Amino acid sequence: MTHAENSLRTKTKLADSLKKLMMHKPFSKITVSEIIRDCNVNRKTFYYHFEDIYALLKWMFAQDAINIVKEYDLPSEYREALSFVMDYISDNSYILNCIFDSVGLEEMKRSLYPDIHDIIRICIDSKEEELGLHIKEDFKNFICNLYTEGFSGTLLKQIKEPDNVSKEEAISYYSLILNVSLPSVLQSAPKKEDLQPEIQ
Repeated sequence: MTHAENSLRTKTKLADSLKKLMMHKPFSKITVSEIIRDCNVNRKTFYYHFEDIYALLKWMFAQDAINIVKEYDLPSEYREALSFVMDYISDNSYILNCIFDSVGLEEMKRSLYPDIHDIIRICIDSKEEELGLHIKEDFKNFICNLYTEGFSGTLLKQIKEPDNVSKEEAISYYSLILNVSLPSVLQSAPKKEDLQPEIQ
């Protein structure tokens, strides 16, 4: 086993212990001693991998997001990926709210943002290829950031207000936005061939 693999395994053990403890007591009451005792590692090992419990909490949340992205062929299975995300939010609502209350909205958004950005970018590139278009790169970056902000903000709201919209409605709304607005936007977007050559 490589050092990186061993490090990931240790981090995962620590995260699993934190999750287990969070099901029985408030996050603010959990100590490093309890975590290392539960997963049978020493204090030095914990602090080698994480600065403090908050760092472990942020890593745990980010890692769950990464695993969601890796699970699916996003261009063809984004509905399944969205369903998985909604189930994850529902099944882990207590833990997610603890994270939300501990690190705040902006920190959670920073953890979510890269992976949602990757999902949206894959969908944009896939739709661009399907439509036979060649969109300007700066516009693709712009529209990707726009969708990412909207999707990540809405997902975070789902954590705090789970009854605001049902899982089925949320998936339907996300799919509608991607299926209807994205092709229309891309077809109207500035194309690479629209760029005028510089006058010598």
